[in-house]
Amino acid sequence: MILRPATPDDADALSRLGKESFCAAFEHLYRPADLRVFLQDVYARSVIADEIADPAITHRLAEDAVGDGLTGFVKVRQPSWYAHHSDAARPMGLGQLYTDPARTGEGIGAALMDWAITFARQHDHDAIQLSVWSENDGAQRFYARYGFSKIADITFRVGDQLDEEFLLELEL
Repeated sequence: MILRPATPDDADALSRLGKESFCAAFEHLYRPADLRVFLQDVYARSVIADEIADPAITHRLAEDAVGDGLTGFVKVRQPSWYAHHSDAARPMGLGQLYTDPARTGEGIGAALMDWAITFARQHDHDAIQLSVWSENDGAQRFYARYGFSKIADITFRVGDQLDEEFLLELEL
């Protein structure tokens, strides 16, 4: 597995994998019209390209060593979107940690999480924050293995639907 930074040329692949991963996990929760607007607002190629160009946001990509394309990615933001929920002085936000739905369980997510933790430490962050759907037990177990714990109840909007989320934090 190769981990590398995103470039502007990766916007299409990131858009595609972001949509596929989100839909594989959550599509059943939303009305089609709400989902369509959300996917356009969050995963449109232009949105991803703007994020890649934004110095506050970093994408790290996972690819197979044999060049089979994108297998996962993580997006982090300095500072965190949720900094006001914490006593941490310099929290980093982890916005998305996605793998190809057909590749879940292969260690891609773990490699990306290890990278994110190292990146946070290298940039002198004292915490990492992320949100997770309140009913996504698998993701909550994954993050708990790294030492994340719940610090707040928050919400996540997809169209007119407001989901209950947990804000998790890992103190570094």
